[in-house]
Amino acid sequence: MNIRTFLGGVAIAAIALPGLAQAETFSLWVRSDGSEFMPKLVDAFNAKGEDKAELQIVPVNELVQKYAIAAAGGSEPDALSLDLIYTPSFAQAGQLKDMTEFAKSLPYYDHLSKAHLTVGTYDGKIYGMPFSADASVLVWNKNLFEEAGLDPDKAPTNWAEVREDAEAVSALGDETYGFYFSGNCGGCNIFTFMPLVWASGGALFEDEGAKATVTTPQMKDAIEFYRGMVEDGLVPAGSQTDSGSNFFAAFAGGNIGLTPSGSFAIGALNNQYPDLEYGVTYLPGKDGDWSSFAGGDNIVVSAKTEEEKMPAIQAFIEFAYSPEGQKILAQNGSLPVRDDVAEQALEGLDARYMIAAEAMAKGKTPYSPVFNDLINSLNGPWITMLNRAFFADSEDEVDDAMAEAQDEMQSIIDSSR
Repeated sequence: MNIRTFLGGVAIAAIALPGLAQAETFSLWVRSDGSEFMPKLVDAFNAKGEDKAELQIVPVNELVQKYAIAAAGGSEPDALSLDLIYTPSFAQAGQLKDMTEFAKSLPYYDHLSKAHLTVGTYDGKIYGMPFSADASVLVWNKNLFEEAGLDPDKAPTNWAEVREDAEAVSALGDETYGFYFSGNCGGCNIFTFMPLVWASGGALFEDEGAKATVTTPQMKDAIEFYRGMVEDGLVPAGSQTDSGSNFFAAFAGGNIGLTPSGSFAIGALNNQYPDLEYGVTYLPGKDGDWSSFAGGDNIVVSAKTEEEKMPAIQAFIEFAYSPEGQKILAQNGSLPVRDDVAEQALEGLDARYMIAAEAMAKGKTPYSPVFNDLINSLNGPWITMLNRAFFADSEDEVDDAMAEAQDEMQSIIDSSR
């Protein structure tokens, strides 16, 4: 029997009972990418206890600016499911609450996504905790593999094998191409191209984002890998101008052999293209190994959130981390962020999700307080370099593009400190 039943419905909030925790309502924002799983998770949490989350879904392209304006004006939400890459930026600006003690008190802390926690940490303190997850993977069209005389169940494990498979599929002709990527999309390529570099031993940033490392042999090799496929006609010409609109649609059309994508593609392909037979594997390095971009959201708490609301917010986070919460997330489009319950959360779902979950668990996330200016900006140094280099006519042009990106990135980083 709870205290509400005992008091016969008398409003608890109106009674000052020593030691009795008051029910709290807290505001919670999520970007529209989470519109499938977050309402279901919130409904399940709200149905369980007295604390309530009031959810607002914000268009994905508006959330960061909307939150920045709200935080500056004092109208920010109590908690926010934030694209994890922006956690360092808002932490640096002093707009987030330190959650280190709470995070490390959780008995399963060591099983939470390391990539999420890495970008959730600023100046040695945890400001963002793992919430939802996506991972970059390589998908291949089994129908086209079989037509091309390839083993439809054999995934490529290095760049040479990707290239060989792409050549075989492209040889089918009839507007069929071996490989596809969105050549003018910064976000797409940090998500799907950078893992090729990581898997080969390279990096993009060092020293917690204080140093750009663009001009490395691993970056050059990965760029030349893509440029070689472009030069030899294995990639359709439309890739050069694709700013992301065909990131998923190109492969779904059925005439692309292989493409780097995200774990979200599994549900989308199953629901929208049930006749397309496809495989999912890891994004390989030049000579083997593999990596992934660990994407998704961190849950953060606004710096000005009242302390009396913290127990309710923490209860919500713990519910999200529970096996029940992780299953709700998994059933509605998010990978688990607790690796010790991942298999349980994904039970009964497409087995290919487990590959994506393993990729996410080993995945990385670039750390930079100025990520948007460096990577996501439409005219920023990252996509300017890649678009120029992927479609360059000469190796010298590739080198020039990389050198210019290195200088511009480091300049932006230095001016922000």
